[in-house]
Amino acid sequence: MSNKDSSFTENNRHNQNNIKIKFERGEKALTLKPSLGLDTLVSTTKVTKGLACHTQEGDWGIVTDMPEEIGGTDTGPTPGMLGRAALGSCLAGGFMLWASKLEVPIENLEVEVQADSDDGGVLGIEGSPAGYSEIRYLLRIESDATEAEIQKVLDKVNKHDPYLDNFARAIPCVRSVEIIAPEKSS
Repeated sequence: MSNKDSSFTENNRHNQNNIKIKFERGEKALTLKPSLGLDTLVSTTKVTKGLACHTQEGDWGIVTDMPEEIGGTDTGPTPGMLGRAALGSCLAGGFMLWASKLEVPIENLEVEVQADSDDGGVLGIEGSPAGYSEIRYLLRIESDATEAEIQKVLDKVNKHDPYLDNFARAIPCVRSVEIIAPEKSS
């Protein structure tokens, strides 16, 4: 993972300074007016064919599918891969955010997410959980900072990372259903 290219290092330090400035601007705004941080995020997912889906949120769209072994057509990543990517990228972004805020220089950062699963739960096999039995993440950090400085960043990320919190805490899921009869052609 080593990258000693001096232009990368200078660019990354500039980026970290820019992140710190924006972090502190947002922190000040939310301290003065906490309601600015409240929002309801909405994405819409439609089945496009078989098990393939298209999810849209604002200007962004993502296609997901399931493997052929269970009836999908493998035309996109699985929802599970996106969930793991959400956790990994949120941890990476959160680490860089807090490293920047705390002025801890980071040369390179990589997050590996590992999730233990049992496909039996998805297929209705009794006794098999549908979700993960354990999630682990490994951070590979290249930095001249001390271990104590890195630990301060890790402590902040553990406390404030949204997707780490989403994965670690039970969140109520509220279901609503609208059943719509298909229009009959005349």
